[in-house]
Amino acid sequence: MSNTQTKPAVVLLSGGLDSTTVAAIAREQGYEVCALTVDYGQRHRFELEAARRVAEWLGVRRHVVLHVDLSQLGGSALTDATPVPKDRSLDTMTHEIPVTYVPARNTVLLSLALAYAETVVAADIFLGVNAIDYSGYPDCRPEYIAAFGRLAALATKAGAEGRLDFRIHTPLIEMTKAQIIRRGLQLGVDYALTHTCYDPDAAGRSCGRCDACLLRLRGFAEAGATDPVQYQAAE
Repeated sequence: MSNTQTKPAVVLLSGGLDSTTVAAIAREQGYEVCALTVDYGQRHRFELEAARRVAEWLGVRRHVVLHVDLSQLGGSALTDATPVPKDRSLDTMTHEIPVTYVPARNTVLLSLALAYAETVVAADIFLGVNAIDYSGYPDCRPEYIAAFGRLAALATKAGAEGRLDFRIHTPLIEMTKAQIIRRGLQLGVDYALTHTCYDPDAAGRSCGRCDACLLRLRGFAEAGATDPVQYQAAE
């Protein structure tokens, strides 16, 4: 793509299935991807390396990895020693907020993405949230995204001066996991590059039992595709 013809967009890239698909969608739509990955002290640190692999595969304009250690605050199984829940039903996942919820995570991540967008003069921010096949997080809901969009216009110099009309893109928000996977495969996404599991072993193999793994596996099954990542052998 020609740098003179494309507009920049900031994509929050965790290295997971959803954010990788969103980055591919942004690229297909003609945006020049400026990727942002946040090392917030997550226990599943293999996703940081996955984000680097994905960014290299995408050929992003710039990949920024920020260190914001939310583990100092605690309050989540993803940042402290609280056990990651396993083998939960889909109904349970979608009707209660799990211990893997990281307090205000998407607000923190979107705020950092907004700062990045302002510096690279990008009006568009892409985020891989989903409100159908997800683990019940309150900061994945459409009303939250709409509220942050309003905040972006008020909280920035570029917004206040009318130089940037910020838009928060959530192309996956009303898609099932199977639909997301099918869309990604259409775009040529190599899901072997991604990492989803909340509780991988020391070798980075996915547990196959946490909420994230169960939703991913269910999505691949419903999409009629094979998940290329390695899973731990059943005990």
